[in-house]
Amino acid sequence: MTPKRRRLWLLLGSLTTLGVAAALVLTALNDNLVFFYSPTQVAEKSLGPERRFRLGGLVEEGSVQKEGQIVRFTITDTNKTLKVVYRGILPDLFREGQGVIAEGSLGPDGVFAAREILAKHDENYMPPEVAKALKESGQWKDKK
Repeated sequence: MTPKRRRLWLLLGSLTTLGVAAALVLTALNDNLVFFYSPTQVAEKSLGPERRFRLGGLVEEGSVQKEGQIVRFTITDTNKTLKVVYRGILPDLFREGQGVIAEGSLGPDGVFAAREILAKHDENYMPPEVAKALKESGQWKDKK
């Protein structure tokens, strides 16, 4: 084998290894990527069951129902609503009328099964994604 042919095979092997490594990295990133949607965006898109995403909005007044560790409530962006079920202990700052982000997946029955609930951390805070969704829907009320 001539040195020229040996370098060619080394170059082809290196490019193949680089391509496989890039494909593995992109696959790992795609599996860990979690998108944020408001209830209106969920209604507009056809998200398949078991597709993990974050749902954000306001906890609808009078919608929280607790049955032991199972909590059912509704998230709204004041345009559309989506029912949520969560099994576990809610954050201390979780309450009706406040901004919340739930991470989980949409079930076949159309109910969002949350695996994690994130609540605001002080009186003036609203998650940026929730504030943006409310502004886009025209329902944003500036607190001054």
